[in-house]
Amino acid sequence: MKICLFNNNRLGVVDGNEVLDVSSVLTRIGASEYPYPRGDQLIACLPELMPVIADAIQFARRYPLSKVTLRSPVANPGKVVAAPVNYQAHLDEAIEDTATFSRAHVRKIQETGLFLKATSSLVGPDDSVYVGLPDRRTDHEIELVAIIGKRAKNVLAKDALSYVAGYSIGLDITIRGPEERSLRKSLDSYTVLGPWLVTADEIENPHALAMTLDVNGKVRQSANTKDLIMDVAELIEFASKFYTLEPGDLLYTGTPEGVGPIQPGDTINCEIERIGKISVNVEAS
Repeated sequence: MKICLFNNNRLGVVDGNEVLDVSSVLTRIGASEYPYPRGDQLIACLPELMPVIADAIQFARRYPLSKVTLRSPVANPGKVVAAPVNYQAHLDEAIEDTATFSRAHVRKIQETGLFLKATSSLVGPDDSVYVGLPDRRTDHEIELVAIIGKRAKNVLAKDALSYVAGYSIGLDITIRGPEERSLRKSLDSYTVLGPWLVTADEIENPHALAMTLDVNGKVRQSANTKDLIMDVAELIEFASKFYTLEPGDLLYTGTPEGVGPIQPGDTINCEIERIGKISVNVEAS
């Protein structure tokens, strides 16, 4: 199932070129009192909501997909966890390009570890990316994103995929420079997620998905998740040793080779097999 948030945070199911409004099921989540539970409560309740959503589809109002505004399919992630240099070819290009990539940041992922992006940087596919520091180089990075579905701590890789609620397309926008990744990648609008969440039951193997990114029609990144250094399951095992992963946490799994600069006026087009496509405009801040 392809689950989306659209317009003023309406809940939808994507069916071909239409969005079916199933917002009525949101009342099933229930009210919470302060202090509110951590994580995204829609994602936390998704297993119980799936049959309710299936029933609601038959009565749902339909909208043309082209006429709605798609939001981030996860509204309230507690954490955005990201994997640096997790494709060998990207590591190789970073090692060779000493002018662009700081030497302190060009190490194997097993040595570098993971990093966090500010949740305030999250936007949906119909939002724009706003170049925050125009005097610095800003790059695109396409990534497969795994959306955590239930609390995970010290999870083994062999069990890890059962903790995934679904998958989406991510853009990890980054400013090049010597600062820590979490700072350079956390500007407003620098974390894009969309177009929707594809439930995990529809993607049995996330480690064989082709992906492409072009800027203004010129292909820059073309790869397959089979080339991940640490795959999704291994990343969850790695992350859950350090963090308690909670429903709605986003795991950006790393970008392949071909990263390059973007500037206002550009359009970034991304596609990941079995998930979908997004087109994101780049604007001046």
